[in-house]
Amino acid sequence: MAEENKLPTIKEIAKRLNISVSTVSRALHDHPSIGLRTKMRVQQLADELGYEPNKIAIFFKQRKTFAIGVVLPSLIEEFFSKAISGIEDVARKNNYHVFIGQSHDDVEMEKEIIRAMKDQHVDGLIVSLSKQTKNYDHFTALEKYNIPVVFFDRVPSLANVHKVAFDMVKGTKQMLEFLIKKGHRRIGILNGPEEMISSKERTEAYKKVMIKNRIKIDMSLVESTDLSPESTARAVEKMLALKPRPTAVVAINDYIALDGIRHAKKLNLALNKDITFVSYANIPITSFLQDPPFASVEQYPYKQGATAAEILIELMNNAGVQPYHNVLIHGDLVIHTAQD
Repeated sequence: MAEENKLPTIKEIAKRLNISVSTVSRALHDHPSIGLRTKMRVQQLADELGYEPNKIAIFFKQRKTFAIGVVLPSLIEEFFSKAISGIEDVARKNNYHVFIGQSHDDVEMEKEIIRAMKDQHVDGLIVSLSKQTKNYDHFTALEKYNIPVVFFDRVPSLANVHKVAFDMVKGTKQMLEFLIKKGHRRIGILNGPEEMISSKERTEAYKKVMIKNRIKIDMSLVESTDLSPESTARAVEKMLALKPRPTAVVAINDYIALDGIRHAKKLNLALNKDITFVSYANIPITSFLQDPPFASVEQYPYKQGATAAEILIELMNNAGVQPYHNVLIHGDLVIHTAQD
């Protein structure tokens, strides 16, 4: 019984066809030295027997598994689902498989996934950092295994890494200038975790735009959330309890903006009159909502993912020292609510 369940080998195919093992191997790899008739006989028997290539043997011979590991915070967020689609489309065109791991914004889980993917001999990694990640040793340790890493969206504040990200500074300036032109002067920021580079960029852009437009900077208008529902609720409540309260609020993403909108309605504030919410990401569901954010900055997650995959494949296919890629994806402001 055990013998019947054994996977067929190249040796077995060679024995049945009365040809050499090397001939079978070349035939399965479509080598030009093997005639068409022999190739067809080998492939037909291989299919009948259910032969599968020994991936471990191939790895040791080619030093490649044609597998890419992707580590991101959560697939629940539509932003990351779209990014995965971009990664998979590029990977498929280049004959690579994609393995996905979710850190759930836990740095220890992120480290565990990185170790597992390293042990599975992935050829490269694409990573969007957890909100807890402050040390990058578990990534730099991959260098000795020749596993290149490309970061996207949530990227480290390091110069000597490959990364693809939304141009947060330009996008934030665009959004704030839009609000100021609409007459807003007291503008709040519902920011992300302070450790994240995007949160720092958002705050700095906020200060520069306020100075440029000669509007007094009031840091009580800048609140942070660790992205948990409890932390977001506290940040929103504190923001809307200010006296005077902001007339407009820039939220880190559409979900946080929707939390703000929900709380504003509980306070009987008229949306886009008493208070206006704008945000980042531009998730498609907003077009179906009765009370969407007034506007969102489209961050093009598919493009971010696809670009990261293209860079990674270039790194994997071209050994040797290459300049570090630092790609910024420019966004567009999308208006969801009819303007007056």
